[in-house]
Formats: sequence, structure tokens, C-alpha cells
Amino acid sequence: MEPYVTLSNKNNVGYIEFFHPNRNSIPSSILLELEQTIKRAGDDDTIKVIVLKSGGDRTFCAGASFNEVIAIENETQGKAFFSGFANVINAMRKCPKLIIGRVQGKTVGGGVGLAAATDYCLATKHASIRLSELSIGIGPFVIEPAVSRKIGKIAMSQMSIDAETFFSWEFAKDKGLYADVFDTVEALDESVKLLAEKLAGYNPEALIEMKKVMWKGTEDWDALLAERAKISGRLVLSKFTKNTLKRFR
Repeated sequence: MEPYVTLSNKNNVGYIEFFHPNRNSIPSSILLELEQTIKRAGDDDTIKVIVLKSGGDRTFCAGASFNEVIAIENETQGKAFFSGFANVINAMRKCPKLIIGRVQGKTVGGGVGLAAATDYCLATKHASIRLSELSIGIGPFVIEPAVSRKIGKIAMSQMSIDAETFFSWEFAKDKGLYADVFDTVEALDESVKLLAEKLAGYNPEALIEMKKVMWKGTEDWDALLAERAKISGRLVLSKFTKNTLKRFR
């Protein structure tokens, strides 16, 4: 299947779905489309609540596209690539609609950042998480503010340092990344639908004001995440990272 980002409106709930055949790893083109789709859903008065999901049934998101990371040749390209995740997270932060995350499987790196940037996240027991960036010579710099905001600095640091370990759904739920966890994808989808449609029936003005309150204190993230993208863009050119990434060719 070809990569895609889609937006569908069902009962005033905007379902945004992204997909890439390589375990839902996200290249720049999909990140840009995802950012634009979130903004479009936020501006659509017929959409009251947004659900962010991915296609397939095994992996929610494998993070950045390694093929694209390997091809980075200078700091400008590096910053531009890592700004893709920064722009999506900032679009989610500034979107006036509440965003429910639907995480059906494993998620790595930038995918953890997307889950953390949702306002309420539901998952299955297959949805373990990993921050693998240090193991390839960079770090989870761009997504750190979103992840730390959701699970705390200590848990974020633990995951970053133990970069080759998948942390269980129990860890993710205990630390606050997941609000609830389900045995099957079917049960997850039913709960996402029920919650989203219930919220869509609430006072839309109250939902908008609640979103502002929830994200208060993050007003500097446009500049902060851009600076973090610059760090990743520089480190990805290091000899260590280039040699490490050769294994993924």
C-alpha cells in the first residue's frame, strides 16, 4: 500500500489516519501532510473532537523514516527533517479541538511524541513504547517536552537512557501516557468511538477553553522545538551516527 494521511468526519468526530508500509515510520512528506490535516480539522466547524490513529494493526508508529535520516547531508537538511515532528506536535498543541490518541501497537521515538501530544490517549496491551534515539547517536530532543509533560522528567530520562528496551503498556499507563488500555483492537476502537462521540456532544466553547487550560505554559514551544530540531539535525551528521545508521541501509 502507498503512504497516506486521511481525514474523515463521522458524527462530528474527525478521524485522522496516517500510514506508511514500513511500520508506519514517517517521512517528511507524511509529517507535512499530517500537520496540514490537523490544522484543517481544527478549522472545520463541523468537527468537534479529533481522533489520531494509524493504519495497520501491529505498529502505531516506528518514528522517523530511517531512509530519510540516512540521506541527510548537512545541518540545514537535518533541522528541516526533525522540524517535521516539531511542526506536528505544535499543530496538535495549538489545535482548538481535543485530540484523542488511538494507539493499537508498538510505538518508537517520534511515535511516542505523537502519543504524548494527544490530549487523551487510549491503547491496547500490544502498545509498548521505546525511545531509541540515544542508541543511534542522537536523542529524543524534539519530542522531549511533549513526553516529559505527559510522563514526567524521571520516566522520560529512564526511557531515553535505556534506549534499547521496550517499556510495557503497564509502564506507559502507570506514568500517565495511556489513560486506559484494552485487550483487543476492537475494544479499543469501541471505547475511542464512545468517548469521542460523547465529547462531541459537549459544549464546544467549553472544550476549546479546556484545551487552552491543559496546554497553558507551553507557549514557547514554537521556538523550543525548533531549537531542539537544530540539535538533532547537527548530531545526525556526527561520525558515530553515520556509522551506526549504516547498519540500517
